[in-house]
Formats: sequence, C-alpha cells, structure tokens
Amino acid sequence: MEQKHKFNIGYAVFVFLSILAIQLWMAGRTIVTLEYSEFLTYLHDDKIAEVTVTQTRIEGTFTSPVDGKDHFVTQRVEPGFAAELEAAGVKFAGGSDQTWLTTLLSWILPAVFFVGIWALVIRKMGNQHGMGGLINIGKSKAKVYLERDTGVTFADVAGVDEAKAELQEIVAFLKDRDTYGRLGARMPKGILLVGPPGTGKTLLARAVAGEAEVPFFSISGSEFVEMFVGVGAARVRDLFEQARKAAPCIIFIDELDALGRARTAMSGFGGGDEKEQTLNQLLSELDGFDPSVGIVLLAATNRPEILDAALLRAGRFDRQVVVDRPERKGRADILKVHTRKVALDPEVNLDDIAGLTTGFTGADLANLVNEAAIVATRRGGKAVTEADMTAAVERIVAGSERKTRLLNPVERERVAYHELGHALAAASLPSADPVHKVSIVPRSIGALGYTLQRPTEDRFLITFDDLKDRMVVLLAGRASEDIVFGVKSTGASDDLAKVTDIARECVTRFGMSDAIGQAVLEQKAMQWLGNQQYDTGKKDYSEATAREIDLAVRALIDDAYARAKTILTECRADLDAGAALLLAQETITPDDFPPLKRSNGGAARLSAAKVTG
Repeated sequence: MEQKHKFNIGYAVFVFLSILAIQLWMAGRTIVTLEYSEFLTYLHDDKIAEVTVTQTRIEGTFTSPVDGKDHFVTQRVEPGFAAELEAAGVKFAGGSDQTWLTTLLSWILPAVFFVGIWALVIRKMGNQHGMGGLINIGKSKAKVYLERDTGVTFADVAGVDEAKAELQEIVAFLKDRDTYGRLGARMPKGILLVGPPGTGKTLLARAVAGEAEVPFFSISGSEFVEMFVGVGAARVRDLFEQARKAAPCIIFIDELDALGRARTAMSGFGGGDEKEQTLNQLLSELDGFDPSVGIVLLAATNRPEILDAALLRAGRFDRQVVVDRPERKGRADILKVHTRKVALDPEVNLDDIAGLTTGFTGADLANLVNEAAIVATRRGGKAVTEADMTAAVERIVAGSERKTRLLNPVERERVAYHELGHALAAASLPSADPVHKVSIVPRSIGALGYTLQRPTEDRFLITFDDLKDRMVVLLAGRASEDIVFGVKSTGASDDLAKVTDIARECVTRFGMSDAIGQAVLEQKAMQWLGNQQYDTGKKDYSEATAREIDLAVRALIDDAYARAKTILTECRADLDAGAALLLAQETITPDDFPPLKRSNGGAARLSAAKVTG
C-alpha cells in the first residue's frame, strides 16, 4: 500500500512541474522583458497601448508587436528618481530582491506542503497495522509472533503438568501430522484453556507456539469489537484468512468470554447485536477450516460458565484443558523457574516456601519472588534469604505493616487477647492447622492483628468435624474477649462472616445437618473468580424450610462458640501469659510461647487461606 502511495505522489509532482514549465515557456514566447529606461522610451514614442501597474512591476501591451511579441513586463522604479536618471541620460532598469530560485520555491513549496498533508492523511487511513485507520478498520489486530519471538517453551512452564501434557500432543500434531494421523486421528480444532486468573493460561499458549516453531497469532477477545457495525465479523474473517496463508500456525484468543458470551433473547438490544454477529462469524470460521492444514485455535477464559453453548460443542472447541492452582510440588517447580534470575541464598528450601503458599497461583508466586527480592534489597542483603521469602508471604497474605497506626492501651490489650484466643484454640483442636505466627501489628488490609496458621498438606476433602473445628477457631477470638472483658467488640466482624458462610454451606450444600437432612438446598454456580457476588444459585425451598435452615445455622454457630469458650476457660492461665508476652513483643511464634505448639509431625507451613483477624 505504501509503494502505491509513493507512486501517486511522484506522478502528481511530475505533472505539476510539467505544467509550470509549459506555462513559463509559453510566457517567454509572448512576453518581452524591458529595462525601465526602455519602457520610458517606448512610452515617449507612443508605442505603449495599455499598462497594468503594481507596486513592483508594470505589465502591458505594445501598440504594435516588438520583435514579434505583443506583451511586455518591466520592474518599476520610483517615478521621481526615474526622472532624475532620465534627465542625466543614464540607462537604468528596475530590480527585484527575489531570484529565480526564490520565485520557483514560492510556487513549489506550498504545493509540496499540501501534497504532503494529503499523503499523510491517506497513509494514516490506510495503516496496515489496523491502528484505528478507516481503510483497514476491518483488518485483524492480531499480533503475529514467529517461533523465536515468543521466547517461551515448555521448560518455562511449571506446576501444570497435566495441562502441559495435553498441549504437548498438539505440538506433536503440528510437527508430525502424518505420523499422528496414520490411524485416522485428526488434530483438535480448538482447545479451550480454563482456570482461575494467574494460573498461566496465556503462558501455556505461547509455549505451544514456541515448541511447535510455528507462527503465533495472539489477540484479545475485546479487540474484535468496535463502535462500527460489522467490524468484529470482518476482523474474524481477516484473522482466519491470515492464518490460512501462514499455516501451520496457532491462533490464540485471550479472554474469550468478551467475545463468546452466551446469546440471550435480549442480545439484540444495547449494541449486543454486533457482538452476536462477531460470535456467529467465529462459529462459522470454526466450522469452515480444515485442521489438517495445521491451524490450531487456542483460547483462554476464567469464566467458562458464561460462554455460549454453541462455542463449546464438539467440532469447535473439541478439548477443554483445566489450568488450576498448582499443588505443593507444582508450586516448588514454579518457584524454581522464577528464582533463576534472582540471587538466592543456597540455604533457602523452596519446598518449604511452597508449603507456605497454599492456594497461590503462578502469578502469585512470581509476585512473591519479586517481593522477596525487594525485601532483601531494602535491608541491604546480598542474596534473598528464607526470612525474606517469609516476609514476602506475610506481605501478600496480610498486607504491609502499619506501625504508625497507634492503638491505645485498652485496644492493644483487647486485640492481644483476641489473637491469642484464635491461636490457643487452633493449638488445642486436633484437626485445626498449626499456628505459625501471632501478631498485633496492624496491617494495611485493615486488620488490627492476625493469626497465621500452617497446613501440614494440601487438602481436597474436608469432614464435618474439620469444618466445626474451623468455626471454633474463628469464634475463639470473640470468646476470648467475652471471657476476659465481658463485653463484645466489632473486631470479630470478619470472623463472624466466615463462620456464617461455613455453617450455612454445611446445612444447605453439604447435607451435614440432621435437622434439615441430606439435601442440597442451594447450589453455587461454578465460577473461577471466587467472588460471592457472582453466586446465582437458586433457592428452591419453602418459608418453613428457610426457618429450619436459619435455626440449624444458628445451632452450629452457638455450639462452636460454646466449645471455644470452654477451651479458653480451661487454659485461662496460658491465655493471660500469652497475651502479656504478645503485648511486650507484638509478634510471637510457637518457639516463643510453647503452649502454641502441637506435636503433629508436620513441617511448618503457612496458608494463604488461614489468616484470622
């Protein structure tokens, strides 16, 4: 496109200069240039028919042709000065400050300027990269990476071994289609990567392209939609057309939910029709291309529940790969990848750090390593130590310390007893996670103190006794305040919210209440964001059942609170001693206060999900 523009501009300049040259040549054949004294002679001899006078020039015609020319032009001289020169018999002529070059430039430069403006506007309108230009507004905005440009291989991906294994089959298909198709198998048309944010879905897609050594088209689902009707569908067509020309290749659509949201009866209102057209075009392209040519469509989303059913059927996205939060071994492998470029102390045990980070995603672990490096830099260390790693975990889980927030002595004492209540209850219950640290230093998340617990292992199945023990630990903070001060405070609001959620799920979702029975009364919609505001579960039960649910939930909470008060009453001496030590040191561990220890044989590990305020 740019070469075509350059040819047009050169052609226009050539035509303009040619016309200018012809005009100058024609003027030279019909116009004679006179000196001013000669003009006066012709004037005195009555050989001038008419004149046109300007500030610097005099133009006119002869009464009869002179040397075959009817017109003349001369540079004007001041009349008074001209009379004196004529009286003296001096030959004289008018002059101009301009040369032929300046005259020519005064003609050419304005024309070149306007032609340049015109060319710039056309080039912007026809931008090949689709940066908002009108001509190419229907062009795909996909970023194209060659295999060497992705910079990612499977060696850079850790903690998601099952997902990696499934995608390695796609790489094998792309590299050796004949071998893998010898039994009639075909390569999946589309692979949907599903998982919580930060688990490495985009990284996996780029690793597939890097391993397969094929072009990689990367685009976000939101980039298909513009304010102009039909643009999204045009970009889908252009994207697949580019992919067919570059096959074998990989197309990666990130945030597919922005493009493939389920269609409803109201989709055509409020601009939804444009998104529906774009989705229809994507469905058509998925049906239209042959996977044997080597085009693989990868997509990623963290909200699979809102995708259109037509998009997920077999023959379009044939395979769904779950990229979930890593387990302990996976977290250790991820930490090894992220600490390659960090000056790490040889004494750091990454397996222990992996145990401290239950529930962390790959992105969380990358942030953890970076925060630990910042902590080490701030203290002037030469390498990142295990203490720096632990401080970074606490920074991510509980927020930064706010030592400038000064509590009055009464509040500090209440917070100390509250946190010791959590810690002693956790140390007394068999299924509760062991205590890692107790602190009354306020944190940026709003907590005036916190108790960190350390699970001995990743757990995927929880018993009713485990859940009841969790409720006891959560309510032990308020129970401690009640025992010591006899007055409740607002400091347990977050604990009460968590206890209520656990008790309600025991009754309505897990069938753990004898009064209600083993029935699921509320279903929680599957979603990866972990945000309760997206819970659209139906509540199909009567008002009488709702009352029974409320009573059962209350009974579980009251029982847990009574157990917490009993435990703390029995160890009141430890409660007072631990609170006094906590007030003196602000932060204590089981090594500082032995009653917090429990011999369970497990290594010390910190849970991101076990922060009790």
